[in-house]
Amino acid sequence: MASQELIKNLEETIENIPDFPIPGIQFKDISPIFLNPKLYEDVIADLVAFSKGKVDAVCGIESRGYLFGIAIAVALEVPFILIRKSGKLPPPVISEKYDLEYGSAIIETREGQIKPGQRVLIHDDLLATGGTTEAAAKLVEKQGATVSQFSFLIGLKSLNGEEKLKKFNAEVYHILEY
Repeated sequence: MASQELIKNLEETIENIPDFPIPGIQFKDISPIFLNPKLYEDVIADLVAFSKGKVDAVCGIESRGYLFGIAIAVALEVPFILIRKSGKLPPPVISEKYDLEYGSAIIETREGQIKPGQRVLIHDDLLATGGTTEAAAKLVEKQGATVSQFSFLIGLKSLNGEEKLKKFNAEVYHILEY
């Protein structure tokens, strides 16, 4: 869906930071996108085109999922719902525990903000192993809504995150793939 021009502009803008946060990791720094308002608008337009007419709400995963997710929701004229780390939202909350490489984590959303029957887009900046995104989808389903789409700026193909998302029978989209 993304134009070759958008892909080229993003690839020229996103910085590759070797050995961050640990040796062997090639960190993709998206922060330079925010120095270029036109490029940011182009990213939002592309992500909105993927979801237009297909969702009733957007859920963004803390914290980088908010950077584009709020703008997507505003452009689509649908609600934006926060998915946060445990203990960051006031009660009542719905929680979902998930496994990390070493240990586990919990994400939450406010109870009642996701409505039964809604078609939901879950957005984050990057799809890696898919664990957090899978947990977010389970949060949506616990509230009687359906995950109809997942969107990301970047997908890391070698980490197979899309495999964890197949069970939700939802469209998956990323502008860039590494």
